[in-house]
Amino acid sequence: MLTISDLTYRLGPRILFDSASAAIPDGARVGFVGRNGAGKSTLFRLLTGEISSESGAFSLPRHRRIGAVAQEAPSGPEPLVEVVLAADTERAALLREAETTTDPMRRAEIETRLVDIDAHSAPARAAAILHGLGFDAEAQLRPCSSFSGGWRMRVALAAVLFAEPDLLLLDEPTNYLDIEGTLWLYDFLGRYPHTALVISHDRELLDEAVDHILHLDRGKLTLYRGGYTSFDRQRREKMAQNNALRARQENERKHMQAFVDRFRAKATKARQAQSRLKRLEKMEPIAAMTDEAVLPFSLPGPERPLSPPIIAMEGVAAGYGERVVLKNLNLSIAPDDRIALLGQNGNGKSTFAKLLAGSLQPLSGAMARSGKLETAFFAQHQLDVLRINDTPFQHVAVLMPGAPEAKIRARAAQMGFPGQKADTPVSSLSGGERARLTMGLAAFHGPHLLILDEPTNHLDIDSRQALMEAINDYPGAVVLVSHDRFLVEACVDRLWLVANGSVKPFDGDLDDYRALVLGGADAGKPRADNQGNEQAERRRQAAERRQAQAPLRKRLEALEARIEKLTTAVNKVDAALAEGDAFAKNPAKAAELAKMRADAAEAIATAEEEWLEISSQLESGG
Repeated sequence: MLTISDLTYRLGPRILFDSASAAIPDGARVGFVGRNGAGKSTLFRLLTGEISSESGAFSLPRHRRIGAVAQEAPSGPEPLVEVVLAADTERAALLREAETTTDPMRRAEIETRLVDIDAHSAPARAAAILHGLGFDAEAQLRPCSSFSGGWRMRVALAAVLFAEPDLLLLDEPTNYLDIEGTLWLYDFLGRYPHTALVISHDRELLDEAVDHILHLDRGKLTLYRGGYTSFDRQRREKMAQNNALRARQENERKHMQAFVDRFRAKATKARQAQSRLKRLEKMEPIAAMTDEAVLPFSLPGPERPLSPPIIAMEGVAAGYGERVVLKNLNLSIAPDDRIALLGQNGNGKSTFAKLLAGSLQPLSGAMARSGKLETAFFAQHQLDVLRINDTPFQHVAVLMPGAPEAKIRARAAQMGFPGQKADTPVSSLSGGERARLTMGLAAFHGPHLLILDEPTNHLDIDSRQALMEAINDYPGAVVLVSHDRFLVEACVDRLWLVANGSVKPFDGDLDDYRALVLGGADAGKPRADNQGNEQAERRRQAAERRQAQAPLRKRLEALEARIEKLTTAVNKVDAALAEGDAFAKNPAKAAELAKMRADAAEAIATAEEEWLEISSQLESGG
């Protein structure tokens, strides 16, 4: 059992752990959750001894091994499979000693130990893990240094999984995986034989692969049984109970204080008043439990929709120079399509995304694009394009030349950078904030087609929920590449598989695709229980619902603009009427202003009622 006792750790003036304690049972697979910056990665550094705590202690049974993914990706000349095999240091040492020892007794001991640790099946196990993470048999024999940084991080992950430490520490392991590797990892972690502590914002992983949730909030650690959905329900119930108890305590406090104030001076009631005053002094206030607000994402839609299809391909081939990556593309995209691209990294998803965005021209075939089509493309590498010393305000100002500062700040606030946050240099923003800024800038002018390549990296669970809502509210077409299964299932209507040098619709849902990735029986075929048909029907209904709701959303935006305009007018009138001699100087003008204010206030009330009615319709799916 891993025991954390009264842990305290400060980072500058901020306290990350405030006498935090938790006990993690042996064999538990624990998802470690909390807001970005709360201190989750710091706990890992404390557990591995990289840094020291201010106070408190950790306790782990003797001889238990702790394993974490190396911070630096391996890059030597050794083949991948050898890099992974070397992670089992005991096996490697025993094999080296077996080659040199001349003592028959020691040789026998080595052979016995090699059998105990199943050393002879190690190459097969290493190969299976590498294959699950996307390396075929040929790739496993290539030198590690021949792969890019992202792929070498997968090798580092494979190495620690192969070593099977007694306490496995994984920090956002899906960030450098595609959806295929992610689905494999769900399955692997679900069967992991030892204790695992996994930092993740992938809700599907936290529901499928773990049996406990460790929550870090306001410096305290709380362990919950079950996956993320169960944790979320338990936490909300606890929050409701806590706040109900707090409200009851506040009510009791008010009653006692009122009694004390009323009867303190009366001799007949003085003793009772004094008694209640003592109770008030001893009453420990119950802190309110609230969720921290998450700012919404801003994904404005196009002013005018285009006629379908916005993109159509017939016999299209795409690639670079004479190298053809994709061919025989016969596809079309409608103005409100929601499409997810499946397929392993390296199969051509990025090439296809560039083709859709217009940054790559087809090598052959016919590709028709609507003449007024505007696209926005978000990818992780675009975070590097941000000007590191500029602020969000300055980035937005470039896209609004000549606009007043107030309008620029209002737009920055819509993107999630209100007040002083708009004046924070990019260098001081978190990874999630940089992703939010890049996405907001990409979609700034209301594109017809939004292409999102792994948009959830660096986002915590609540921010992912906000992004999901923004995508579902966005009225244009979306093409999504993501390893986050929860996001894909919540936002898309169609699945396209990028494989074997082409892109084709995938018949079935993500459960079918998971069976295909894991090599299940009849993988990739629609299930006989008609769930595939039901999924298609749900997608069709979702598309029809978005189309039906489009006028309501447009009306809602118009009402919001009208309410803002009327509120500004009321504030101006109030400022004019606030002058003490306004009526004395010009009674007629003052009376006219008062009438204008009354009319504006009435118009605001009418607009707000309509806004509430339309909002209710949208929330109910009407």
